[in-house]
Amino acid sequence: MAFQGSLKELPLPDIIQLVSVSGKTGKFTLTRDADRGFIFLKGGQMVHASVGELIGEEAIYSLAIWNSGEFQFTPGEEPDRQTIAKSNTNLLMEAARRLDEWRVLSKKISSIDLVPELMTRENRHEQITLNPQEWMLITKIDGHRSIADIGKTLNISSFDVAKILYGMVTGELVQLKKKSDHEADEQNGELVELAGRIRAAAEEFIGDSARKTLEKHFLHALDGIMNGDGTLAVDQMVKEFEKTASLLRGMSVTEKLRSRIIEIRAIAS
Repeated sequence: MAFQGSLKELPLPDIIQLVSVSGKTGKFTLTRDADRGFIFLKGGQMVHASVGELIGEEAIYSLAIWNSGEFQFTPGEEPDRQTIAKSNTNLLMEAARRLDEWRVLSKKISSIDLVPELMTRENRHEQITLNPQEWMLITKIDGHRSIADIGKTLNISSFDVAKILYGMVTGELVQLKKKSDHEADEQNGELVELAGRIRAAAEEFIGDSARKTLEKHFLHALDGIMNGDGTLAVDQMVKEFEKTASLLRGMSVTEKLRSRIIEIRAIAS
């Protein structure tokens, strides 16, 4: 039986503890906006994880600082490889440490969707010294890439980008801004296209009998996107599609639909 819920209500380390003590084997699927992460347990032990380009331990640490999103545990699913050798205890201790560190970072960096830009330093003549990591980051700051985007470009976690940025923001070398209206419009257009592809997949798996129901949830998602709900509107639409699939076609079809949606979102990101 699947186990699911919100990461706002239960931090990931607590969720892992709940499932691992029972010695279960299965897969956690974690979703946050367009991001997807996976953690596999075998006999209660974490053996493989991935999120974006990260795998293994670093994927666990990256997922542990998510403070929003949804999780679902599907029992019985096993990975095709093992990328984690450390015990759950060691992994979760480090994950908890990073979560505490993120709470400090978030006082200056409230979201990984913020866009760093260099600050002008008129009438300020003090010498600026940057370490190699800061120089590496500076080369990727263009006023358009978000913290998450920079992490993907550098193939490091958003957490590591935030750690590097923290001192630069505090020292007034870098400031953070929200994405521009133009960029937001582009993002909304991408989300509308994504919602359309997901709706088409749902129609394929569920059939014509649910067309009106799917249309209703699709239109509600479009309204949410245009009103600033972003990927949350798409997430809610997906939940409703999965409920409809489960009610009309059963869990087997629902799982196939869920897998297709994950593929569609991975391609879009």
